[in-house]
Amino acid sequence: MERGLSLLIAAVMLFVAPGVQAADNFSFATNATVNITNTGCGKTKLCIQTPDNCDPAGNSSCFFASVAAGNTTAPNGTELMFQLSGNSTGYIALGLTANATQGTTALYICAQNSSNNASFFFAARQRDNINNTLSTFNATVTKIRGQVVNGTIQCEFSVPNLNATNTRSADSTTYVVILGSGTFNGNDFGTFTTSKTTDPLNLANVANPTTASPTTTKNSASGALHSHALTVLLTVLTLFILKTA
Repeated sequence: MERGLSLLIAAVMLFVAPGVQAADNFSFATNATVNITNTGCGKTKLCIQTPDNCDPAGNSSCFFASVAAGNTTAPNGTELMFQLSGNSTGYIALGLTANATQGTTALYICAQNSSNNASFFFAARQRDNINNTLSTFNATVTKIRGQVVNGTIQCEFSVPNLNATNTRSADSTTYVVILGSGTFNGNDFGTFTTSKTTDPLNLANVANPTTASPTTTKNSASGALHSHALTVLLTVLTLFILKTA
């Protein structure tokens, strides 16, 4: 019993220790075909684009993103399904944050690797909103699909169990959304350059997404999943202790 308790304490210390990173958990859709348009904007999905009201279908100068809410699993959070389209020789990215000028942003990156026949790939990074540096973080992303056609990168992906209430006092699906891009040299991502930053939006409310500014800012990249992951860890280790007692 004492040995099991020691393992539990050690594991919790490892989980909350700063700088400890787990591997990304990505899963890909079996069909890689992507067809992104502005059809359904304001009705079935919330759209963010620059220039305003542009249609990414056949328009390489349209930087476009959309989001639709999926299933909500209490108390973990809500699945959000994203589309992203833009022109870049490196990467395009969609960021979720509580405040674009402080804290961090969770960046979901769709990119092309010019050193590998401009092949599509997906990544996630945490952006420091003060100095704009990028670092890895533990991200779970599913249903990823993407393509690169004549320099235009398009992708779709889902992020399960997003819960903004773990990072601040606000609706669980309220985030500031940032669109931007950068370079990729075959090994590293270059500086993220912002193209558009929204006000705080309730991403699950397509008809009326605008919401009040959040009152508290914490780590947006890791906070959304931190509470649920810790609960799962404690449950597994508790069962282990009971079994070995």
